[in-house]
Amino acid sequence: MGGLGEAHSALRGKGLGNRFRTSLLDRGTFSVTWELVPGRGAREKAQGKCLADAERAAQGGRLHAVTITDNPGGNPAIQAAALAGEILGTGIEPLLHLTCKDRNRNQLEGDLYALDRAGVKNLLVMSGDYPVGGWQGRSAPVFDLDPVQALGMIAAMNGGFEVPGLKGPIRHRPSDFFAGVAVSPFKATEAEQLAQYYKLDRKIAAGASFVVTQLGYDARKFHEIRQLMTSRYPGVPLVGNVYVLPYGAARLMHRNGVPGCVVTDKLLAELDRERQAADKGERARLQRAARLYAILKGMGYDGVHIGGHNLSYEQVESVIDEGEALASEWSDLLRHFDDPQPEGFYLYERDPRTRLNGERLRERKGRPSDAPVAWSYPFSRAMHRWLFEPQAPLFKLMRRICGAVEGSAGEGFFHKLEHLFKVLLFDCHDCGDCALMDVAYLCPMSRCPKHQRNGACGGSRDGWCEVYPGTRRCIYVLAYTRLKTHGAEELLGEGVVPPCHWDLYQHSSWINFYLGRDHAARRMGIPEVPKGKKN
Repeated sequence: MGGLGEAHSALRGKGLGNRFRTSLLDRGTFSVTWELVPGRGAREKAQGKCLADAERAAQGGRLHAVTITDNPGGNPAIQAAALAGEILGTGIEPLLHLTCKDRNRNQLEGDLYALDRAGVKNLLVMSGDYPVGGWQGRSAPVFDLDPVQALGMIAAMNGGFEVPGLKGPIRHRPSDFFAGVAVSPFKATEAEQLAQYYKLDRKIAAGASFVVTQLGYDARKFHEIRQLMTSRYPGVPLVGNVYVLPYGAARLMHRNGVPGCVVTDKLLAELDRERQAADKGERARLQRAARLYAILKGMGYDGVHIGGHNLSYEQVESVIDEGEALASEWSDLLRHFDDPQPEGFYLYERDPRTRLNGERLRERKGRPSDAPVAWSYPFSRAMHRWLFEPQAPLFKLMRRICGAVEGSAGEGFFHKLEHLFKVLLFDCHDCGDCALMDVAYLCPMSRCPKHQRNGACGGSRDGWCEVYPGTRRCIYVLAYTRLKTHGAEELLGEGVVPPCHWDLYQHSSWINFYLGRDHAARRMGIPEVPKGKKN
C-alpha cells in the first residue's frame, strides 16, 4: 500500500473533505455512488478500467463516491484496499467493501490501520459471500468476526484504540472511519425477514452510520425498510441499491447464484423479452434503473448505489439524469415494480390505494411457522432453568463441581463427557466459548458455515442456508421460530455477542462458564475464578 498516504495528503491539500459522508448527512443532498468491480489480477484490464472509471467520475462531479467490491461472489480478486488509495488520488472518495470471510480479527485490524493511514474513511462492512474458488481449489473460509463484531472494532478505533504494551496500555490516535452496513428487505419468509431486521438492530447498536439495501426490484419491499428505518432509526441514512440488470446476471440471481439478490420469475421473463430488441435490452435496463432511482428518491431515501456489469460512466449519468427527471412522478412508476415473491412476507399491511404499505404492522401471532421446532429446544430450556441460571437450583452445585474438577486427573474425562453430550445434542465443535444461549440453543460455530454469532447473513433463500440450499435451514430461521413460540423473538436483536475467545478452544465450556471465564458468564455477572485457584 505504498504511496497511499501521499495520495491522501495531496487530496486533503486540495481542501476536499469526506464528500460521501457529507452527502449522506446533509438532508438536502441525494447521495449517489457507483460500484466498481476490480476483479482478479494486479495489472489486468479490469483494474485499469476501475481507475479510469474513477477518474471519469471524479471529473464528472455527479457522484459522491465509487464503491470497490471485496472478492465478490466468493472468488479471489485484487485486494480492494490496494486500489482505494489510487482512487482517492483521482479526486473522488472510495467506499470500500470490507468483508469478514477472508480475514481473522488480526488481519482485519491490520487492514484498518493501513486504510486509516491512507486516508480511506468510508467502509461498507459485510459478512461476504462464502468462498467458491481459489488457487488449486476452494479456499478455507475465515469468518472470525461477523459484521456486528467488526463494527465494534471500528468503533473502538474511532474512539482511540487501547492495546496492551510493555509498560502499560497504549492508546492509539483516533481514526475517522464512516462505516455502514447492508440489509436485505427482500426475504420471502417471516423468519428470514425478521432475522434480517433484528440483526440490523445490533449493527446500528454497534455503530453503523448508514445502511445500504441488498438487490431487489419490489417497490413495496423498498418502502418497508424505509418505513422501518424512519420509525426506529430516523437519523441513520438509508441508501437504495439500483442495479442495471442484464438477462445473464438476472438468470444467475434467479437461481441464487449471487446469494441474497432477488430476481423473480416475472422479472426474468420481462428481461428475456427485452433482450430480443435491436439493442439487446440496453435501453430497457437503463430505463428500469432510472425509474427505480426516481422511486427511491420519492420515498425519501438518502441516496442510491448504482451497479451493473461493465457500466460506463455515461450510462451512470443517463440513469441519474432520467431518474431526476422522473422523480416528481415517482408514484406513477410503482406499477413497474409490483413484483412480490410468491407467498412473500411483508412487515406491514398493504395499502391498496398506494400499492405500498400502510402504517399498521402485519399481525404475526398465529401465522404458520417457517420451520419445525425440534424436541431439543424445550429440553434445552428446561436444562437452562435447572443448571445455567445463577439462581437455578443446581447452579451452585455445578460451580463447585467445575471448581473441583479443573486441574484434577478427572478434568479430561469431564470434558469428554460434556463434549459427547453436546455433540449428540448440538453438533458441538468444542470452541469453549459457547453461544448456544444466544441462538436459541443452536450452535453458530457448527451449524452456520459463516459462524454468524449475531444474526443471519443476507445469503439465505426461502429459509435455506446459502451454502447448503435445500438441505440445511438457516439457523436464524430456526432460532426465530423457536423463540417466537415463547414470544421472545426480539432477543435476536438485543445485545451484542462477542467473537469467540480462542484461548478457550477445546477446553470445557461448562468449566469456562461456571468459573466465570466466557462471554455468557460475564454477561450474567458470574464471578471469575482465576485458574489455579479453587472456588
